[in-house]
Formats: sequence, structure tokens, C-alpha cells
Amino acid sequence: MTDMDWAAWHEMYEDENSGMPLRLARVRQRVREALDDQPAGPITIISMCAGQGRDLLGVLPDHPRRDDVRARLVELDPGLAGDARRAAAELPGVEVVEGDAANCAAYAGLVPADLVLVCGVFGNIADDQVRHTITHLPRLCRTGGTVFWTRHRGAPDLTPTVRDWFGANGFAEIAFDFADGAHWSVGAHRLTGPSLPYDPDVRLFEFGSAKW
Repeated sequence: MTDMDWAAWHEMYEDENSGMPLRLARVRQRVREALDDQPAGPITIISMCAGQGRDLLGVLPDHPRRDDVRARLVELDPGLAGDARRAAAELPGVEVVEGDAANCAAYAGLVPADLVLVCGVFGNIADDQVRHTITHLPRLCRTGGTVFWTRHRGAPDLTPTVRDWFGANGFAEIAFDFADGAHWSVGAHRLTGPSLPYDPDVRLFEFGSAKW
């Protein structure tokens, strides 16, 4: 873990010039579409390094499937986890856990999930750890489930390789969103291959310097 001030980092969501509000809007759009497409019955969601929970908690309150959702948001920073918990106060199906999102044990009882949010992760870990994480996402996602991810496109742009890694691990691309001249990208991939056995002992990544 780094000494990054993640609360200060989240202030970029209030800065229209940062690109973060547009990225957030695109993630929310994709999450909303995925919720719209879910079959009748319970919907399970996990969110890694959830921060203040803006990705999911900006969609659920007015979504018609909100009462079908059981979600777990995992965030290590106590202040951010507290923000997320307050934002989720009116959503009884949402649990905010203050813990290490890199440990698969954090998702016990809720995987394989229908929706897996890996936003704000791939831009803050080494390339080999991005690949390692993608390799293990089928342990956390059900067949037919969707993974949402974000990554900066700064040189050297890893996003084409990230998309290939998803394809090599049983995922089909639903969408890859970006804006010309902007730093961000948002991916959505559906697991078309088999889920892998859940292993709570798997560690997915270690955070490095923040690039988002």
C-alpha cells in the first residue's frame, strides 16, 4: 500500500477538468445497463477498492432492481469506507467492509458474483499484477457475469493488452469506452467461460503509485 492521500484523490470527482466525472458517469451507465439485463431473482455484486462507493451507490438508489441486490464494497481506507457506509445507509442490501480488497477472502459468501467492479485498480498496480488479477477474476465472477474496470491510457498504453488478457481468460468484451484527448478508459467484459473454483487464499495485487 502507498502513502497516497486517497481522500484527496477522490476530490477529482468534483473537478470537471480532471476527466473523473465523465469516467464515473460512464461506469455508472455500464453498471445500470448490466442491472437492467439481469434475470429475475437475487443479484450479487462485489466492488474492489470501492472508495466512497460512487460507482455503484450512484446507481442503486433509484434503480428498480435495488431490492434484489446484495453487494459488498471493500475499501481499506477508514475514512473512505465511512463515507461509503453513510452513502449506503438507505440500502440494506449493501455491505461496506473496511478491509484489503486484494485478498479474495474479503468476498467469501458473495462469489461467484453477477457484477464485479474493479475500478481504480489497474492504474495503480504493476502490469504483471494486472494480468494476475484478470487471471483470477473467474474465481469471483459467475459465468455470464460482468466485470467493470478502469485504466488510464497514458503512454505506454496498456489497455489493448488488458483487453487481450480478458479475452484469454474466458471473457468477451461488452464495451470499451474512452473520450478523445482524455486520460481515462472504462471496460466491461462478460465471463463466457467457466467460473474457476473460489480460493480465499489468493492475493490479487499490491498497490503502487497512483495513476488511475
